[in-house]
Amino acid sequence: MKIGMMSFAHMHAYSYADSLMKMSNVEIVGIYDDNEERGKKAADTYKTAYFSDQDALLASEIDAVIICSENNRHKEMTLKAAQAKKHILCEKPIATTVEDAKEMISVCEEEGVLLQTAFPVRFSAPILQLKKMIDDGELGEIVAFRTTNRGQNPGGWFIDEEQSGGGAVLDHTVHMVDIMRWYLGEEITEVHAYVDSYFHSIDIDDAGILTMEFGNGVIASHDASWSRFSEYPMWGDVTIEVIGTNRTVKADAFKEHFRLYTNDQKSLSHVFHGNDMDYGLIKDFIDCIEKKREPTITGFDGLKALEVALAAYKSSQERKTVRL
Repeated sequence: MKIGMMSFAHMHAYSYADSLMKMSNVEIVGIYDDNEERGKKAADTYKTAYFSDQDALLASEIDAVIICSENNRHKEMTLKAAQAKKHILCEKPIATTVEDAKEMISVCEEEGVLLQTAFPVRFSAPILQLKKMIDDGELGEIVAFRTTNRGQNPGGWFIDEEQSGGGAVLDHTVHMVDIMRWYLGEEITEVHAYVDSYFHSIDIDDAGILTMEFGNGVIASHDASWSRFSEYPMWGDVTIEVIGTNRTVKADAFKEHFRLYTNDQKSLSHVFHGNDMDYGLIKDFIDCIEKKREPTITGFDGLKALEVALAAYKSSQERKTVRL
């Protein structure tokens, strides 16, 4: 299978490309990036061709693309790729507005191409183990969720609202909303949030606390932030606690790590050694194209997670609960 990479603006592009390189049945045919230096460096790293024009890449002999651009360019690239009849894996958040996400989904359906949203947390071993426990009825009836996604400020275009569409709350809410929807099979109907910049002198949010209610009455809280400083032992966390009538279970997507002590500036590091979530995501994307099946994580999943994150901003601005 021949894959094209569209932009290395998002750091996940590197782990996705690394994953593709591990697959014997996949070839990275080319890399498009409007940042020539970054694009040529990536093309050299992955021993492939560099394209300065995305139309030229899309005109080449490829089956699918992986989009890792700035958030506000997801729509543009997705529509071009769909019209070129290429299947698409789009980095999260799927778009910066609900209207754009809906248009992306609609055009992909019209053109008959697959649109998958990049939510690799679904492929974490602890997250998958907890999903099986829920499906097997071990927790009883789910009553509530507590979730966190707290990392470091990525800087760059992430803190430019025009390009990112939002700060830490958009960046770090969509993952866990997707997991809760997946576990429960229900949609969030109410969102109340407090969003602001607490940890950095930046003009975009770096933290938020969300409370949510699902259509069946299950309640949830989510702590999203760029609160981790650079010397912190690991990048951050992705956790979920599921409170059931029989059991309460907490899963940490990064719990599989060992502690490394050194004489460097960061004396303690947590080195992750668990399963590769990104590889699981990429393998699933390739598999769904080969077998012509619907993606495990659809464009609609990306849309529903985006709706909740954007509702959090509206709730905080208007200081009231937002109904979806």
